[in-house]
Amino acid sequence: MYQRAGKAAYKADLQNTIDLDNHLGNPHKAYKTIHLAGTNGKGSTSHMIASVLQEAGYKVGLYTSPHLKDFRERIRINGEMCTEDFVVEFIHKHQAFFKDHQLSFFEMTVGMAFQYFKEKNVDIAIIETGLGGRLDSTNIITPIICAITNIDKDHTAILGNSYSKIAIEKAGIIKNSIPVVIGEKRSYLKKLFTLIAMEQDSPIHTIDHRTKSLPTDLKGHYQKSNVRVASKVIELISPLHFTITKAHKSKGLLNVAQNTGLRGRYDVINEFPKTILDTAHNVAGINLLIDQVKKESFNKLHIVLGMVKDKDINSVIKLLPKNAVYYISTPNIPRGMKKNILSSHLNHHNLPNTIFNTVNEAFNEAKTAAKNEDLILITGSTFVISEII
Repeated sequence: MYQRAGKAAYKADLQNTIDLDNHLGNPHKAYKTIHLAGTNGKGSTSHMIASVLQEAGYKVGLYTSPHLKDFRERIRINGEMCTEDFVVEFIHKHQAFFKDHQLSFFEMTVGMAFQYFKEKNVDIAIIETGLGGRLDSTNIITPIICAITNIDKDHTAILGNSYSKIAIEKAGIIKNSIPVVIGEKRSYLKKLFTLIAMEQDSPIHTIDHRTKSLPTDLKGHYQKSNVRVASKVIELISPLHFTITKAHKSKGLLNVAQNTGLRGRYDVINEFPKTILDTAHNVAGINLLIDQVKKESFNKLHIVLGMVKDKDINSVIKLLPKNAVYYISTPNIPRGMKKNILSSHLNHHNLPNTIFNTVNEAFNEAKTAAKNEDLILITGSTFVISEII
């Protein structure tokens, strides 16, 4: 399972997924799909699109990863997680096939989602890639539209260590004659996407990020870029595939969390002291997060921090505020970066920190130390957030 083990669980081959899809009778062909990739923002953008389509009265499947608390968060219809019974029955029914073909956790889950959406007769499913795009298990669908939110360095051991290499992997979701929306801002990467889209005869739509974005209930300033991508996708599928009014779009973007159950994106869980959860875990995400936190009004900043091993730790730490107090622990997964290693990195950058046995112990100490006028930020990994909510 990549979520827990990392690179060792990744399979750079679609054959298993194709075999499973054939075994299930190609369930994803029973409904329309939208496919999203990107380094950051693809999850939020997927939830935005789903929320708007829900407001328009459609039955919307949503497949995302990773989950925070419950595996079933990955497979939702109109915000409701798939049932426990379905998960158990699906695994039981196909267990021999899984063992014979040595399927990975992600491959099984993709098949499970596609089957669930078919059985529940969804009108459309929003499908988020897990990692990359070209060789991602979700990349067997033929969507009505694709979107790539942005390109930054993450999972470099698998996707490559340059922006262009990562972009080429993400661009693997671009299909022949299928429109694609590109949220990336850098001109040389937009040119690269344009060339790939031209080779596929795919209409390409790049986003002008100088335009005003519609308001959303998601509080992160970084969501403006995601709103622009989601809005362009909605614009392109209506009225060709779906009937979506301005009111549906506006209401959908203002009710993303309520409609879809999205958590952990500049997620304010308390006001006094203000307490924010954010799943930012790479340089680009942490940079945007800290920029917004610095604009908050507070007396003292308390940061509960944990990370996983395969991140660019030094580049992340360079972005962290010098005037904060750090409470650190190891996320409770095999990939978790050991707390003493994280502490040594923080010490090297003269960031005061205290080590705790668990993330919750770290959070409880931050809550004890913080005054009402202070701010508590919990970040560094999806798996840190999952232990708090």
